[in-house]
Amino acid sequence: MSREKKIPVLFNKKEECCGCTACMVTCVQNAIHMVTDEKGFYYPWINKSKCIRCYQCVRVCPIL
Repeated sequence: MSREKKIPVLFNKKEECCGCTACMVTCVQNAIHMVTDEKGFYYPWINKSKCIRCYQCVRVCPIL
């Protein structure tokens, strides 16, 4: 059984994200980028190969 932490989940539904970019700014690995949806709103996307699973993005999120 793997003891490796899972990739953080910043939101399950887009409505749960305010698009503040705090998660992206706090990521020391530059693993989070903001992408736009079809309506032009920004949401974080985590590059799984860069993420070190430190969970700083989750800690800084004003909604979580």
